[in-house]
Amino acid sequence: MMTAARRKAVRDHDSTKEMTALIEQSCLVAKDAAFNLRDFLENSSSMASIAVKDCEKELDRMERTIDERITSAITQVTEPEARELLACLKFIIDLERIGDLTWSIAMRLQHLSSRLQKDDRRDLIAMADVLEKMLENVYQGFVKRNLDSANWVMKTDSQIDHVCHAVFRRHLESKDRRRDYSTNLLLMAQAFERAGDHAKNLGEELFHLVEGRSLRHEPKRPKISRSSG
Repeated sequence: MMTAARRKAVRDHDSTKEMTALIEQSCLVAKDAAFNLRDFLENSSSMASIAVKDCEKELDRMERTIDERITSAITQVTEPEARELLACLKFIIDLERIGDLTWSIAMRLQHLSSRLQKDDRRDLIAMADVLEKMLENVYQGFVKRNLDSANWVMKTDSQIDHVCHAVFRRHLESKDRRRDYSTNLLLMAQAFERAGDHAKNLGEELFHLVEGRSLRHEPKRPKISRSSG
């Protein structure tokens, strides 16, 4: 017969597993948002735009679910399980924000008065593609506790930054740019850059979950001065 303490331990473990499963699902939903945003950019598909919105709503729902359950759950578990739950809370915050950002880009595309120029479409698609791959690696890393995936995500964020900066240079230096069009393009590029930053945060949090230490507060190595003579 199972003791009361054993039953409590099983319930606590099940609660942690439930939260972890929700994060795994949330990673896939965020990845789907990036995939459908890329489809919307490539094909102007209204179904793809609706799918991005659905992903944003689903991530909002998952964030509310985790937020409602985490407080009571985290006070009744072991230290390793508490660390897992805290990681889940940090994950859903970044994932929900990625959902908001992808939907904000889709909305701007819907209301853009003119068609995307070839260079702009190419660059936005490139950023959506990198974001989707980053989120796939976040998912794989979380499921398998794989630090190779985490490191790849943290290094790859710079690719989105590079494309975003190229878009800014092109539009800010152009003499014949249309103000409303350029403003929307720059805001979309900036949203992609911020989504990439959130994906990078997920890579860092994955590292923290596996290793038990944060990369954000790693001390910088002192520079070695060369003595003359």
